[in-house]
Formats: sequence, C-alpha cells, structure tokens
Amino acid sequence: MTNADKRQEWEELAQQVRHHRDLYYNQTPEISDAEFDKLFRQLQAFEAEHPEFATPESPTAEVGAPVKESSGFAKVRHPERMLSLDNVFNVEELDDWLASAPAKTYLTELKIDGLSIDLVYRNGVLERAATRGDGEVGDDITANAKVIKDIPHNLSESEDYPIPELVEIRGEVFITVEDFFEINQTRQREYEEQLATWQAQQDLPKGEKRVRKPKKVREFANPRNMAAGSLRLKNSKEVEKRRLRMICHGLGSAEGFAPETQHDAYLAMAAWGLPTSPYTEQVHSAAEVHEKVEYWAKRRDKALHEMDGLVVKVDDRESQRALGMTSRAPRWAIAYKYPPEETTTLLKNIFPNVGRTGRVTPVADMDPVFLAGSVVSRATLHNQEEVKRKGVLIGDIVLLRKAGEVIPEVLGPVVERRDGEEKEFIFPEHCPSCGATLAPQNEGDVDWRCPNSERCPEQIIARLTYIASRKAFDIDGLGERGARALIEEGILENEAELFDLDEEALLKCSMYVRKGEEDTEVVNANGRNLLESLKAAQDTDLWRVIVALGIRHIGPVASKLLSQKFHSLPALMAAAAEGELDEKIDGVGPTMAASLHDWFQVEWHQNIVDSWAKSGVTMEEDAPEETLAQTLEGLTIVVTGAVEGYTRESIKEAIMDRGGKATGSVSKNTSYLVNASGARSSKDKKAEELGIPVINGEQFEALLHGGPEALGGV
Repeated sequence: MTNADKRQEWEELAQQVRHHRDLYYNQTPEISDAEFDKLFRQLQAFEAEHPEFATPESPTAEVGAPVKESSGFAKVRHPERMLSLDNVFNVEELDDWLASAPAKTYLTELKIDGLSIDLVYRNGVLERAATRGDGEVGDDITANAKVIKDIPHNLSESEDYPIPELVEIRGEVFITVEDFFEINQTRQREYEEQLATWQAQQDLPKGEKRVRKPKKVREFANPRNMAAGSLRLKNSKEVEKRRLRMICHGLGSAEGFAPETQHDAYLAMAAWGLPTSPYTEQVHSAAEVHEKVEYWAKRRDKALHEMDGLVVKVDDRESQRALGMTSRAPRWAIAYKYPPEETTTLLKNIFPNVGRTGRVTPVADMDPVFLAGSVVSRATLHNQEEVKRKGVLIGDIVLLRKAGEVIPEVLGPVVERRDGEEKEFIFPEHCPSCGATLAPQNEGDVDWRCPNSERCPEQIIARLTYIASRKAFDIDGLGERGARALIEEGILENEAELFDLDEEALLKCSMYVRKGEEDTEVVNANGRNLLESLKAAQDTDLWRVIVALGIRHIGPVASKLLSQKFHSLPALMAAAAEGELDEKIDGVGPTMAASLHDWFQVEWHQNIVDSWAKSGVTMEEDAPEETLAQTLEGLTIVVTGAVEGYTRESIKEAIMDRGGKATGSVSKNTSYLVNASGARSSKDKKAEELGIPVINGEQFEALLHGGPEALGGV
C-alpha cells in the first residue's frame, strides 16, 4: 500500500467516524452504538499500525462533536473540559486496563445511554447548563434544564458538605424505558384525536372556523433519541412534558470543594439535592470488578434507564490525578461495553416475503418480545441456505438478538426445549404472490427470485412503497398499506399509473374514503394528502426521480451524480444505451453502469418513464447558469480555526465547488493550510516541518477566486 493509499484509507475512515459521531450528538444516528464502536476501533487499529496518522486532529483524539451553528442555542465554554470514556469489549481488555490503573478501591457505575450535560452552580445557584458539544464548547440549554425535575435550581444546605463557591457537575439526561413507551403512545393518540377532529370538519361550509391540520407524529426509535431530541427543543414547556431525568456521574471545576474520593463527591452531590445513581458501588479488587460486570450482564433490563455498559473508575482522586488523561479520555476510568442483548421466544411460523427486486426471503414470525429498547416479533432469515445453516424449525424456541443492537437476528434454536412437534420449513418452488417459478438469478446464487417483475403484485406493492419513501418522491399518504390497497383493489395496475391517480379513482379504494353527509363516500384526509403529495412530487429534483425508478445499485448518491452530469432523464437514457458510463462519471463504477444500461433496455421500464412524463413529472432540470472556475483543481486544502464568513461546512463546499479537496489533517499531500486566526496549532507546526504554505483569510479568498497565481508565489 502506497502512502497515498494509506492516507486515502485513513481519511475515509476518519470521515465516517466524524459523520456518525455528529449524527449521534447533534442529529439522529444512522447506525447503532455497536456499529459505531466497531468503526471507531477500526480507525484506532489503523492508527496503531500507521502511527503517523495518530495526530491530535484525528477523531480518535476528539471528544463528542462540534455544536451546530444552526442549533438555535447560544454557545458556551465549559469551565473544565468534558472528556469522553475509552471502551473495552472483553475480559482480557478489562484486565489490561485494571493492570494499568491499580487501586485499592474502584467504583462501578452503570453507563447510562443518554445525553451528557454540564451544570454550573455558583454559590449554590444554577448558573448555566450546557450540552457536551466537542468537550470545550456546548449549547446553552439552561432554560430546558430548569424544567427537568431532577435538576435543582438551588443546592440544599448541608452541615457535612458546605456549598462551594463554584462547582461544575457532570451528568446524563435520559428517559426511562417505561416513560419512553408511554410518551410515544400518548403522542400518537393525541395526533390521531387531532386528525379525527380535523377530518370531521372538512364538510363544514366555507367560512366556518376550523382547527389546523395536525402535523404527522413520528415515533422516536429509542429512549436516547427521545431524550436528545427533547433536550434540544426551543419550547421549555414542551420539554417539561417529556419527563426527562438526570443522574450525576462526575465533577468538573470546583472552588471550595476538594473531595478525596469520587465516592465522597457523590455523597456531597446527594446531600445538595442532586440525583446520583442507586446502582453505583465501591469494590476493592479486580475480582470484585469482574463480579459486577457479570452481575449486570444478566440484569441489563432491570435498570431504571437504558444502559450500554458498566463504567469502572479509580475512586481515589489523588490517584486519578496521577494517572492523568489522554486527549479524549481519563486513564482512571473505563467503560466495559456489553455484547448485544439476547433473549428467547417462540418461532410461530416462517413465511416467504417477496421484495421489490423479486428476491424471496424467509421471515421468522415470533411471539412478541422486548429486546434492546423495542418490541420484536419478526426477523429475516435471509435465504433457504441460512434457514438450514441455523437449523431452526417452526415451533422452536429460538435465541434472538439485535445485530448491532438494531436489526433483529435469529441466532438458532434452543434444541433442549424441543418437544417433537416442530416442523421443517419448506422453501416454496413458486412465488407466493403470482405463482411464477422461483429460481436463482445467476448460477450459484443463494437468493431465489420471482422473475415476474412486471406483474407480480407483491413486487409492485414493494416498489410503490419505495417510490413513496423519503429517499425517493417522499409522498405523504402512501405507505405499504396504501400501496397494497391500491393494487389489490384494482385501482392501479402498476407504478406507471401512480401519477394518474385522481379523486374519482381514490373513491373506489377503501383505504382512502370515509362517510360524508347523507351517507355518501368522500375522499378522506389521507387521500387528500396523497393527491397533494403527488402533485408536489411532479416538480421534485431530478435525482429523486432517478432513485424512484428503483434501478439496482443506483441509490441517492449515484442519482445525484447522474443528475448533475446529464440534467435530464432522456440524456441519461441515451448515455446509458451507449454504455461506458463508468468511464464518464467519477463515482459510477462498471456495476452501476451495467445496471443502468440493462434497466433502460426493458420495454415496460421505459413505459414507466413515458407515463410519468405524460403525467407531468419533471424529467429534466436546468443546468447551473454559471459553472464556478476550477481554481483549486488538484489542490488539497486544510483549514484550522474559524474563517470569517464561513461555517465549517460552507468552507469545505467552497473548496470542493472549485475543484479542490478539503481534508482535516496536514500531510505531505497538503497544498495549503488556511489559518485565519493567527494562533499556532499542531497543524501549523506540521505544515512548517513539511514546508507547506500557511495562508490567512484574505489570502484564502484570493486563492479561491484566482488560484495559486493570485498568491504571487506564497
């Protein structure tokens, strides 16, 4: 592997870690904690093998994620930096840490799966509350913190622990599992009641006062997402309804308070009226630490809150100071992360499911069971070979877990609990939807498919559902139930007719009608939403139209590349017919090019495009009036600190729009380092060592608009 290859691999890994870390702290995660941990350790392993990449700018040295300028909250600096925790994933790694941090007494605490918060009390009065952010700067959420019942506005007096002049308390905001389910159900019930009220008034004469149509409520996926979303609401009254809780787990800056142990700090917090964990315990040996790890491994569902590990801390604070910290975490504490949860349930049946590409997948139908934050009743078994490999029979008690703590996965049968009544699953020879003979698409494939793509009802229903999804046309009012009703009741023959739907057609579909005056049937609110969404979708971005076609291997990213290149579907179709698309567009490989070529050769596929076009769906978009001069083509730019007039994201876009590459760390491949503040950083030192030019904000603007020549030899 060349140095350039190593650099590219590191940058790709680092970018993924930063992307998913930002989603976790500032938005909604796309992957599970377990998947992120795996990705993070992959980056750590790469840097261990190639230490030249283990710089202070690496994500492995960073804490949290920078707060968004668009968050709507003021930015505040923590009195003392908020660090993260390093993780271990097995007993061997835990033993290595215990050996590196010997102590007479340890504390064991449950690792709460919530949102970190920093509270500053001055003379006992809550002065400010903030999110972790990047460990140095967070969002000021004081108003929201004040409506959390566990957070006192004033600390209670205590004879044993006098209130200090200043104390910075670290804690975790969370929602209990019980409240999570209840709030989700309440929100859904309130939405349905408001929707029913709105629907009932649709036949009122014009001019009558009506309530506004309620916004659709989306359920939170898990308690952590609910807590994070709630804490960032702008309306504190709404925050108060979310039943947020808080538990203290650390101490930051303090004046007039110097506890000898972490345990003493917790006793003081409790005396002041701050909530501390009922699960924290002192232990006095490595063996006792192991006992606590094993104890909580069997009782993960017994805690008040969701937990994703056990934290072990050296109790003595003088020893903590001696052990010190790395750039991102204390050396005196570690988080033992448990493997994904497992449970058992009854496998009632296995049924074949037909997907939008014709792939037939066996699906496990099980007794509902609560697992890792949600109720699970179904799980894919992938293919008939996987069913045989796992050895599961209908009627088995099966072992179930969530792969990556997100996707339900059947691990296998509990053989000793069989009673002889179990039955083998026989994979069908014919499509359960249309009766076509199933077969692998290519010799040696484990997946069997229905070849009747054009007319198989289940494939059409799945394609309609996909077309309406947020990644495609984003059509409100058309989910799986609606798609099924439209096909099974004969309203639509296939997706080509989707944009021809009108009120007359919907009146024939049970899903979209309700009783009106004098017992007549009228289109219900869901149907009106559908018709409005279809009209709006006709004017959508071209890349969404390409996604909606459902071409294998062509998702949103590839569709955006294609729309930027061709600006019209006819132009793309012509280029696909010629072949060699992969040679024309960076980011479109041979597999994608072949898939595009083959898809547009099918007559009924072309009929879809023609029908949508006749119905008014946009098939082209205007090319940019002015293409920015590629002044930075071939250049790699690193930016350190803030540059006036730009956010972190907008400066990257400005560089890339002009043909440059924006990276996060200085290397021999760097062309320029931009430092507008003038403050020296490790990046400046590295640039100096490598002889890389360092330019200020004005010089960056000149470079942006005029290229290297504009700098006059800098």
